[in-house]
Amino acid sequence: MGGAMLRGWLHSGIDATAITVVDRGATEIAAGVRLVRQVSDLPAADHPDTLILAIKPQQLRDFHAQAPDLAPALLVSVLAGVEEATLGALWPAKAIVRAMPNLPVAIGKGVTALHTTSVAADVRDDAVALMAPLGLVEWIGNEELFDAVTALSGCGPGFVFRFIDALAAAGVSLGLPADQAQRLAVATVEGTGLMAAAAAESAATLADRVASPGGSTREGLNVLDRDDTLKTLLRETLAASARRNREMAAAAR
Repeated sequence: MGGAMLRGWLHSGIDATAITVVDRGATEIAAGVRLVRQVSDLPAADHPDTLILAIKPQQLRDFHAQAPDLAPALLVSVLAGVEEATLGALWPAKAIVRAMPNLPVAIGKGVTALHTTSVAADVRDDAVALMAPLGLVEWIGNEELFDAVTALSGCGPGFVFRFIDALAAAGVSLGLPADQAQRLAVATVEGTGLMAAAAAESAATLADRVASPGGSTREGLNVLDRDDTLKTLLRETLAASARRNREMAAAAR
């Protein structure tokens, strides 16, 4: 996810020389971006004012052991499930913001959910300014909802990719060539998503508008709507993801 965010920022025109990446395993980095293997490779004068933690939750303690003395003005954490209080106990940051971006931030079309207990306007403004080039920014008032946000928008691209694959496979089952079915499915989801984003109506209303009474779309929707099969499947999908977030958070404590 850190790589996706980096690509999004560079694509938006942010100066690459203003960014330092700490990554022990990276073999290459975008032109202009400074790459170091560990924080100790940075002179104290170059310690960041803004630190973005984009590591796996289970790597948190190991990273802290390498960099216990960091004191950024703003610490932004992308760690799924790891609470603000846990981060505050590790680093004396002036402000901590939890962030949950999703993969399309790489092309500036992502979603980034934010949460902080700070009431300082400059902290919130700085966090929004940092994430705005990556797409939609949403503040989440209750930190307990972050697992739900992670399941919906953080994990959501994976579920949409699976839907596209299933839609294309269904087209193949009706006789379409696989490559053509894939192109049709991708373009259909892309265009429909753009229409939904631009519409004032809900997605449920838009679906009903597409479906003429007794028509082919309505007949297909009847299958998806039967016994709330699709809604039940997605509730179970998001619940599984949210549960895993909580498990990873517990392991990071």
